[in-house]
Amino acid sequence: MKTETKYFGAVDYDPEDILTFSQGLYGFEEEREFLLLPFAGSQGMFSLQSLSTPQLAFILMDPFALDPDYAPVLQAEELEKLDVSDSRELFFYVTCVARSPVGESTVNLRCPLAINGDNGKAMQVILEDSRYQMRHRLAEFETEEEEGEPQPC
Repeated sequence: MKTETKYFGAVDYDPEDILTFSQGLYGFEEEREFLLLPFAGSQGMFSLQSLSTPQLAFILMDPFALDPDYAPVLQAEELEKLDVSDSRELFFYVTCVARSPVGESTVNLRCPLAINGDNGKAMQVILEDSRYQMRHRLAEFETEEEEGEPQPC
């Protein structure tokens, strides 16, 4: 199959690559089917491309690349909707709002996207863990050796 995308033009995909958000995303409840497309040359940065609205795509990042101690825990009813018994069975991504300079870009660790890689079921959740906020600056994740050169989102 083929679809138009915001960042990559026309792309081919297999139906099994579709991620289905049965409740949509916060603020985009009508958007239910997406593709997860990696940005070439980036580590842990992706485009979540809507299949029904070509101009709609979200920039996602791998939260574990930013914070190896990130530990999202879902509620039992969320796990059930995703057909898993433990949060560790899922893939997690966080939305990124790009800003200039790049270190001022923010990621939302409080409301990650949880994805079951086996069946394509996905949902955005709100974590109860108070360590995670909706706006963490990328500059917060710099190590001493990377200081001044945060990775773009």
